[in-house]
Parts: sequence; C-alpha cells; structure tokens
Amino acid sequence: MDNILSLTKDNIQQVVDASMQQIVVLAFWAQPQEQSVAMLHTLEQIAAQNAGRFVLAKVDCEAELEIANYFRIQSLPTTLVLDKGQPVDGFAGLQDAAQVTAMLDKHLPPMWQLQLAQAKALLALSQVSAEDLATAAVLLKDAHAGSNQAGEVSLVLADVYLMQGELVLAQTMLEKVGLADQDGYYQSLKAKLALALDAADTPEIRDLQQKFEQNPTDLVLLLELSKALHAAHRDDEALDLLFGVLSKDLGAENGTVKQVFMEVLTALGQGNPIANQYRRKLYTLLY
Repeated sequence: MDNILSLTKDNIQQVVDASMQQIVVLAFWAQPQEQSVAMLHTLEQIAAQNAGRFVLAKVDCEAELEIANYFRIQSLPTTLVLDKGQPVDGFAGLQDAAQVTAMLDKHLPPMWQLQLAQAKALLALSQVSAEDLATAAVLLKDAHAGSNQAGEVSLVLADVYLMQGELVLAQTMLEKVGLADQDGYYQSLKAKLALALDAADTPEIRDLQQKFEQNPTDLVLLLELSKALHAAHRDDEALDLLFGVLSKDLGAENGTVKQVFMEVLTALGQGNPIANQYRRKLYTLLY
C-alpha cells in the first residue's frame, strides 16, 4: 500500500485493515477550505519525510461526504490518528509541522525499528547483492545509533559484516552483545565468525608471518604480508603493520608503503570504521 493515498468508499476497508498493522493518519479536507488545503500540504510533507512509518489517507469531504459523516467530522481541517481500526488521537484546525510531528511521535514506532525492518527485508531477498548488503549496513548503523545499540540490531549488523567479510567489525559487534541477547542467533553468528577466522588464517599468511618475524626490517616482505592480510579481510592487522612503518618513515620503500596503505583504505570505503580510524592516524602524521 502507498504511504500517501486518497480514501474512498472503494478502499476504506483496505485502509482500516492496514491500520491493524500500521498507524493511519486521516486528513479531512475540502478544496474551498483554505486552511484544510494548507494542513493537507503539511501532512503530505511529513508523510514523505517519514515514508514507511505511517499511511496518510486523504479524505476529500466534497467527494466523500459519507466517510466524513461516518467519522462525525464537524469542521475542517480535521486530522485523526487511526490505530487498529479506531481513532486514538487527532485535532481540529491548523497546526504546524512541529506540533503534528510531536503528536505522531506518541504513536509511531521509532525510526530505528523501521530501519531494522528495511534491512531485514533486504537480507531476506532470494539473492542478496553486494549493493543490498551495503544498503543494509547503512540502515543498520543508523538503527544501531538510534536504538542506543540495541542487541537485536547489533546481531543483524554483525551478520551483515560477516557476509561482507568484515571479520574484525563482526567480532567487535558481537563482543558488545549483552547476555540477555545471546540467543540462538548470537550463537550461530559466533560459530560463523570462528569458521571465517579459521579460514582467514591461511598457510600463506602463516608462512609470511614467520618469515617477517625473522626479518622484521624487510619491507618487501611486510608489503606481501599486508596484501595477504587484506585479501583475507584481516584489514586491521594489515593497516596496523603498514602504519607502524609509516609512523617512522612516511616515504618508506620509495612511498610504496604509503601507497598500499592508501589502497587498503580506499578499498574499505569512507564509511568503514577501521578505515576511518587509520585515516585519522595518518592525518596526525601529515599535519
């Protein structure tokens, strides 16, 4: 169902049924009544800004007099909040956007719940693309902040990080989950993480680590190890190795160390917290 629609005798039952699952705002208006037109425009703007949080059903009282009479509308504009088929709040007359939003916030689910639901819908697709995962991650990061790091959001975000191969971020997220939220889903994610970490510990990386321990000044070897760690999604370790060299010599290996460091940051993207952390560290060296 569209989140903004015109209410008529043909779809009123459908809208009332929708109110069993979602808040519906009824806006009673008529073209000759200027205040009602202004109120309608305000409600349309709020509905557009809160797409998915509620349905705005516009009632043209000139065309749908029976509906107006059914709800006993005595003046225009009148705005009603419908929940589970019954009016639970509303007002008559003109109000500004801030007043309307304050009233709606008493009845609408918080934005983070909507963002969580949208992310879950993306993850439930038969084929989840890298773009879907990136979109879900953005939604979940916002939901995580908006929900004060709710456990149910943390778990889904950790799941997305695992799908993206961001093992350090997934591990960090799971470590923050409280005992109350350590359910079957949590245990499943912990098992997935353990398997992913084991798979990322390749013989090639172990061999390079051993050689580097024996030759800690060999920057060519360090670059090989850093690239292998990055390929295994162990980016925190790769960046830590590279930054350790850069903190002593920004031009190490004729600038190649810095180049690889920047390539890893670019690959991780602007929104990655690990990348942001190491960008800040680099800026402190540069400036």
